[in-house]
Amino acid sequence: MDLGKHLNRPVVLVGLMGVGKSTVGRRLARRLGLPFVDSDTEIEDAAGYSAAEIFERYGERDFRDGERRLVARLIDGEVRVIATGGGAYVDPRTRQLLNERAITVWLDAPVDILAERTSRRDTRAQLRNGDRQATLERLASERRQSYEQAHIHVKSGDGAHKDVVDSILRALDDFLAKDR
Repeated sequence: MDLGKHLNRPVVLVGLMGVGKSTVGRRLARRLGLPFVDSDTEIEDAAGYSAAEIFERYGERDFRDGERRLVARLIDGEVRVIATGGGAYVDPRTRQLLNERAITVWLDAPVDILAERTSRRDTRAQLRNGDRQATLERLASERRQSYEQAHIHVKSGDGAHKDVVDSILRALDDFLAKDR
């Protein structure tokens, strides 16, 4: 499977925080022979603050606006694998842009797994106050309708990242076969 050579647009991973977009994205990029970029890291490099600090300082609206501009630049560049922040795809303009100019892949995992994974580090502004599990359940419910609009849906769990990457590669191959 030499899918990387058949891609003419970026592959963008979307989904809730903790689902593994960055970890899986790096491995997927390696398997496809493509560069990888994490939009949160790019935002942090440009602003000089962590994504959580930007979110807390300027609020979600300004953060999402900057995120949308950054994502637009990332998808205009070379074909690559891009991991987005958990809320990027929820923004209607960002979602439309990504669905028109990239292949979107929704990584989906049960909330209890996400709560466990996100408990390992205190880097997510939305999870710093209150009940982590309840917040993630609320976000999952609020965002599901947006995430369902992704081109590809891959279920993830507590298994090996390699298995998730394999599932994405199979789904990408099926997706691209429709265009052949």
